Amino acid sequence: MEAFTISPDETLLLVLTGGLLLIQVLFYLILYLRIPRHNHAAAESGIPFADDYPPLSVIIYAHESYEDLKQNLPLILEQDYPSFEVIVITDGVDDGTIDYLTRLRTQYPHLYHSFIPDSSKYISHKKLGLTLGIRAAHHDWVVTTDTGYHPRSNQWLRLLARNFTPDTQVVLGYSGYERGKGWLHKRIAFDNLFTHIRCLGFALGGHPYMGFGRNMAYRKDLYYQHKGFSGHLNLLRGEDDLFINRVANGNNTRVETQAEAVMLRCPCTRAKDWREEKIGYASTARFYRGMQRYEAGLETLTRLLFHAAWMITAAICTLHAHWLGTGIAASAFLLRLTLQGYVINKNAKTLGESRRYYLTLPVFDLLQPVQSLRWKLICLLRKKSEFLCK
Repeated sequence: MEAFTISPDETLLLVLTGGLLLIQVLFYLILYLRIPRHNHAAAESGIPFADDYPPLSVIIYAHESYEDLKQNLPLILEQDYPSFEVIVITDGVDDGTIDYLTRLRTQYPHLYHSFIPDSSKYISHKKLGLTLGIRAAHHDWVVTTDTGYHPRSNQWLRLLARNFTPDTQVVLGYSGYERGKGWLHKRIAFDNLFTHIRCLGFALGGHPYMGFGRNMAYRKDLYYQHKGFSGHLNLLRGEDDLFINRVANGNNTRVETQAEAVMLRCPCTRAKDWREEKIGYASTARFYRGMQRYEAGLETLTRLLFHAAWMITAAICTLHAHWLGTGIAASAFLLRLTLQGYVINKNAKTLGESRRYYLTLPVFDLLQPVQSLRWKLICLLRKKSEFLCK
């Protein structure tokens, strides 16, 4: 009967493990399942959408991005949408981009382009480029994306625009990666998926706190009302997450979750590029307003504590040959893993991701918060001037 004995200390550890498991289950069932639930409601006509498609302006900032524009811009210009314009603002050394855009305009008269003067200093060129594009826009709604991204379908703009109801001022969308090979890409793809699940989940719950500039829309009047990016002009970035953090709320923001409205980019092949992008977001996270940042931190903390609790409990119970305690601790891990696998892969399917996560899930589950801590530590160690415009 020794195998079915549990000591008071082991009981306490099991209770702690169960409490942490409960918190994790609530996060996954309430927050991380919102995208599939929203998509199902939309398919069942449970969400009211706008009846018309107002004209809109797509704004793209291009920094020496000839190859990216050549590959992705035609897919944006050929969207199945009644009336829209595409405005490209170029920056940096001309690598053939201007000549390409000039030639392309003969085929697509709704394409316009301008450039950032070389004399512009002490301000983020991307913020300046977007500002120039918004000022040049002829329409009330502006859609932003990046040169490295292309829409999965020609319905991208239509699906964003169906959310342009009278009360809506911000629409957030998903941006992912085309399927690639290699460990690096798998890490990046999972981190991107999980970050969006969390970010868009908060927005669907009425508490938006950030957005991603490669797939979002907002009213031009909203931009002017909040004086654009004036609150963080000295920062190199923040034109998407900090701007949305300041202007979005539960009453004026909607989320588009259809797979056909996803923006995609080629797999990332250089760890340095991904690292700098993540460090950039980490550098602005301290400026976020709202409790969402702390709620996300609570999920991460309880996740790590849960793994520590069940492993310590299982180890102690095994050492004392208390197999019942070992089985309960292992069952707690398997229960969470099963739920997590269902939720993560349900989101991946909903958003049109081709990759699924099974055997790699426990590894990425622990690696993702470690990576986030790494980005934050790098931010602390770097000089603050590195994140400021010069």
